[in-house]
This record gives sequence, structure tokens and C-alpha cells, in this order.
Amino acid sequence: MAATMEAAAGMSKMLQFMKLIGQLKRVPRTGWVYRNVKKPESVSDHMYRMAMMSLTITDPTVDKDRCIKLALVHDMAECIVGDIAPSDNVSKAEKHRREEEAMTHLAGLLPEGLKQEIFGLWEEYETQSSPEARLVKQFDLLEMILGSLNEERGRHTTKTDETKNSGSLQTAGAVSSHSSS
Repeated sequence: MAATMEAAAGMSKMLQFMKLIGQLKRVPRTGWVYRNVKKPESVSDHMYRMAMMSLTITDPTVDKDRCIKLALVHDMAECIVGDIAPSDNVSKAEKHRREEEAMTHLAGLLPEGLKQEIFGLWEEYETQSSPEARLVKQFDLLEMILGSLNEERGRHTTKTDETKNSGSLQTAGAVSSHSSS
């Protein structure tokens, strides 16, 4: 009976964790909001592209799996504290304090081993204490640049161009899926 209750409590905490993490899909990137971008990317969008950048690493001396994990964890606290931008006039120390408190809460919802792993990955990124953390920080900057380029292109693309491009991609996808069957 006690084991069943403990398992139920653990499941409840895991569901709470997933619900909080799910908020990242609805947290817009503050820099885009401040620039009046109509449909700004979410923090989740940003983290996903960074994880994909990490997945494409071909250098055998880099721990690709660690980079993927770092990319997925680095902005996790923003599901609680929001995306704090430099223009928000929050000191680095205060931003770190808020994020550390959020990460302590989030990690506290997880089983012991996972709790240490997730919090440790976040700390590793924050302190830039490994080559992988430093590479993922570069991906963070690159992802922002790519987002800016996409946004800039989007402002100069007409509705007709968007429709043509989306149709071309759909057609290409349909052709490639039929040709491989």
C-alpha cells in the first residue's frame, strides 16, 4: 500500500514537471516580443533547434548526447521565471538567483538520479564548465542569428511567396515519400 502511494506521488510530481515544461511552448522569446514580431518563436522552439544543432555534431571528440541534453535544459527555468532579456534591467546575479530557484523547484519534482542530472546539466551550462557547455552556448547565439535572418526574410516575403514556398515543400515531401515506396 505504501509503495503504491509513493508511486502515485512520484507520478503526480512527474506530471506537474511535464505541465510546467509544457509552458515553454507558450513562453515567447522576449527579444522578438520587444521587436514587435507578430508570431514570435517560443522558448521551446529555440531549445528544439539548439537540440537539433547538437544532434548534427559530427566531431567525434564532442559528446553529442551531452550537448543535446544541455540544449534541452539550458532555458528550462524560463517556464517559471519567463524569458528575462538584458533590456529587462534585471542584474545577472538576480537572473541567476531566480533561475536557480526555478531549477531547484523543477528538479525537485523528479526522482533522485534524474533530479541531480537535470540540475547538474543546468549548472554546467550556467558556469560554462565544459567544452560541450561552451559549444552549446555558441549554438544559443547561432540560433538567435538564424532566427533574426528568418525574421528579416519573413518581412520581405509576400503572402504569395509564402504560399508558393509552402506548396513546394509539401510537393517535394510528397514526391520523396512516393519515390521511396
